[in-house]
Amino acid sequence: MFRLTCCALLLWCCATLVPLARAQDSTGEEVWIAVDTAALRLSVMRGKHTLRRFDNIAIGSNGVTRDKRRGDEKTPLGEFHLTEIRTSERFDWFLGFDYPTLAIAERAWRKGGIGDGAYAAIRTAWRSGEPPPQDTVLGGHLGIHGLGRGNLEVHLTVNWTNGCIALTNEQVLELVELVYPGTRVTVY
Repeated sequence: MFRLTCCALLLWCCATLVPLARAQDSTGEEVWIAVDTAALRLSVMRGKHTLRRFDNIAIGSNGVTRDKRRGDEKTPLGEFHLTEIRTSERFDWFLGFDYPTLAIAERAWRKGGIGDGAYAAIRTAWRSGEPPPQDTVLGGHLGIHGLGRGNLEVHLTVNWTNGCIALTNEQVLELVELVYPGTRVTVY
């Protein structure tokens, strides 16, 4: 039993810490993403220095919130980490977040926004290093993506997403070259 526990702990550490280590560049400074929802700007940062800035991003069609609910079409505020970077038939690229975070789930649970079962499932996933459930009333499948075959004019005119952060296809292609799974994303 002790050996099994040690192996499980080692696997959890590798799965959790290796992606976070990759989020640092050769200088050892953290590469992270800052999303300014008021200015509609996404910046890739190295420490306090801006590596690249993307203007005219789009966010949720109903703005932003600290207390997101499935279907509200709002972008959640807070600190997240990229869990996946993959191509997407619909959006060209999708960079998924670790949403809902344990802090978001706990706040919702304390306010009565989610039940004991949903909170326990999210807490268990976080403690085991797994992605949190994406099918709770808090919503899920959030991240940064491109337009795919979407209308650029609409993108430049209105906030149109269901809660994600959208860039143009050219911008998201540049972004995927600069970040890694584990990269911190601060949305404010």
